[in-house]
Amino acid sequence: MINKRLLVKNLLAHNDESSFYDKKRKIDLGSKEGKAKFLKHICALSNSNPANNSYIVVGVEDENNEIRGVDFFDDSKIQNLVNAYLSNPPLISYENIMFPHLADDKVVGLVTIRPTGEITSLRKNIWKYWGGSIFLRDGSISMPKDFDIEIKDVNSEIVKAIENKAMNNIEHTLDGVIDFLNNRHNDLPSDYKVFKEQFVVCWAGIPKQIKGNTYYSRVDIELINEQVRLFYSALDEISIEHTDDHFKILEYVNLGLNQQFKYYPLEEVTIEFRENGSYIMNSELVFEPPRFNKKTLYHIYNANNSLVEKLMKNIPLHPSEEKDLTQLPETYLICYLNDFGDAIDKLMESQPFLKQIGGNVYQSFKESQRILRKVKYS
Repeated sequence: MINKRLLVKNLLAHNDESSFYDKKRKIDLGSKEGKAKFLKHICALSNSNPANNSYIVVGVEDENNEIRGVDFFDDSKIQNLVNAYLSNPPLISYENIMFPHLADDKVVGLVTIRPTGEITSLRKNIWKYWGGSIFLRDGSISMPKDFDIEIKDVNSEIVKAIENKAMNNIEHTLDGVIDFLNNRHNDLPSDYKVFKEQFVVCWAGIPKQIKGNTYYSRVDIELINEQVRLFYSALDEISIEHTDDHFKILEYVNLGLNQQFKYYPLEEVTIEFRENGSYIMNSELVFEPPRFNKKTLYHIYNANNSLVEKLMKNIPLHPSEEKDLTQLPETYLICYLNDFGDAIDKLMESQPFLKQIGGNVYQSFKESQRILRKVKYS
């Protein structure tokens, strides 16, 4: 079992980027350019390493290898994006890796690329890349190549050695449990469970009882053996269910208009632990978008557009408009879910201004984007 934090450290220690790993300060899957560049690197790494895993480390400064971290990214549908745009797509996973020196809401992203052994190419046009394009790694750069390329395995021994150095042990596991319970979350109720005598899952959050059911807010859940954060949210609420064989998370989102809010189930993630020392993780989108009166939504949509226009022109907002601004990302999302197709474009126009404001307003923007990714890729 690989300790992913050790794996990241060993990858960063392996000189510079190469044909089996890349590092990024961040990735952007919210724009066509960002998606295109991400798919290009996936394609190139998969083709350059037909017999072993390749990796992309996200949240690291390129020049000095400084670990800066990125926001928690729980897009379990990232494979759907890869399948939609790549022929012979590799298997992709994105994991959020804990590092003690980072802020609570920051992690290092680890993208693992498992190739199929066949040549991967773009299935269709995206941004400035043509459908049918093939990419390979040329040192630390992903470059387009001709169709008659020959795929060679030159990295298997190196990758195997790096992965072996990152194998977990009982000391790492115990240190991780103690750190989670006693240091990182000593201000929250926390718990842990051991599965199949090998796997340890820790979770922390503020519990509350509603009609006999327990729900958690300010939630942090981690698979200690691999140093992988499974879930993190300062806003949404979840329920947790576990048996001796599985650990299940059901996430809810709080949506509504005019101070009338309701929790809607969003996604269910189940981790099934096996006797042979392996596990599988399945996610299912269970979200049913709430429907609202179209006349009310038109009023809110136009009011939001007026707010964004004022932000762009640097026109001061009235106190009532400042209050409406805190709900702008969520109400744009609700409009989109109710067939206002341009609502997301309007929301993206507001991003730089909401980011400048920061605080709960920008946090709400990021949460809306996260929900949108799940819904679109499903």
